[in-house]
Amino acid sequence: MQTAPKPAPELLRELNAWHSTAIVVGTIIGSGIFLVPAEMMQAVGSARLVYLAWIVGGLLSFFGALTYAELGAVRPWAGGEYVYIRDAYGPLPSFLYAWTWFLIAKPASIASVTSGLVRVLGNFSAFSFLPHPIFSLQGGYQLTYGHVLAMAATILISALNYLGVRKAGNFQLVMTTLKIVMIVVIIAAGFSATSGSWSNFGTTFLGAKGGMAGFMAALVAALWAYDGWNDLNMVSGEIRNPERSIPVALIAGVAIVAVLYIGVNAAVQFVMPASAVAASPVPASSATQIAIGHLGALLVSAGMALSMFVTLNGTIMSGGRIPFAVARDGYFFKALAEVHPRFHTPSLALIVQCVMAIALQLGGGSFRDFLELAIFSEWLFYMIAASTIFVFRQREPNTPRPYSTWGYPVVPALFVVAAAVLLYFTFIDKLHHSLFGTIVMTLVMLAGIPVFWYFAKQKKSV
Repeated sequence: MQTAPKPAPELLRELNAWHSTAIVVGTIIGSGIFLVPAEMMQAVGSARLVYLAWIVGGLLSFFGALTYAELGAVRPWAGGEYVYIRDAYGPLPSFLYAWTWFLIAKPASIASVTSGLVRVLGNFSAFSFLPHPIFSLQGGYQLTYGHVLAMAATILISALNYLGVRKAGNFQLVMTTLKIVMIVVIIAAGFSATSGSWSNFGTTFLGAKGGMAGFMAALVAALWAYDGWNDLNMVSGEIRNPERSIPVALIAGVAIVAVLYIGVNAAVQFVMPASAVAASPVPASSATQIAIGHLGALLVSAGMALSMFVTLNGTIMSGGRIPFAVARDGYFFKALAEVHPRFHTPSLALIVQCVMAIALQLGGGSFRDFLELAIFSEWLFYMIAASTIFVFRQREPNTPRPYSTWGYPVVPALFVVAAAVLLYFTFIDKLHHSLFGTIVMTLVMLAGIPVFWYFAKQKKSV
């Protein structure tokens, strides 16, 4: 008697609401909060306007989270934004989204986090060897110990995610909790400074850019610091009770981050006047060093390193689900849709993503180079994915919505407009890098069209 074939392994819903919230908080909080206060002060010149930029940026990010909460609750499947764009605008636009995200945004995001991690660890004397070359090639290329550390971190976190989403989720929860504790300690250290004064909140930096252009530059910096909350939706297919857990995690996660960000900024401003904030490369480090000495600077460096390590886990976890979802639909290599029979993870997709990130790391480039390579594609697709809520509301008015976006249609419309404005001002403010990023993204997307038609033809012939 012939036995029935075993069913193919599937992704398992092993992440609870706590894991989900940790993914949101842990992925958002990277190095941005420690670095951007100086950039924001240089842009606007006063604590009041810096706070206004933080509040506006937090609200806009919150509006995006509210929009994604409905999308994730209605379509709780692996791939997140890819699924929303596919169902709203068709397979070609969704494939180009996934193609660009897979080839540019995620590998560049991983490379930016790991190169930033290497830069932060270089502040410790024990890691002073990181910039030193292991070997050099003719033409100036060098492989440094920093490159090796960046690759090792990528492989380690990819391996953790390969071994199971529950393991990766537990790591995210524990390390995010530790991250929050460290940030609270940094805030407390700042407010403990005997030299601190509330009068610093009334000081100004006279060399600021000022005007609307200055405020938009500060807002852009704040929004970059809030970036990453969308990653949760990419692992929707592995969240228990997604109809409830996704909205709770997105809303609570962004709110927690906003409180922590405003707290850090307040501690920095309490310790330092506006001119000192603008002049410091890492204001949080300078503030805690003033408050508690050299230990304060080391504390901030440790907090930054921990933050980036946890961000790396969330970035790798979410990124592997995008090619998996596309391959499941038949528009990419079938092997990428396979689920590991023991660990129930998109194992090959995680391996390929790891290899692509390592290729970028080996190619050289700085934290800022990688970041700017990722920025344009990310925010363009945030805007497109958020706009799908209007399509679904009109096309599927009777679909049950476990969570409905508060303030619809104003809230999602404001987020879409904010994303467009952010792209515009970033493009104008950093025209040289913007052109480079736009050209690269355009070429990659154009290259994706024949790839899509190839797989679409293969799918039809099956």
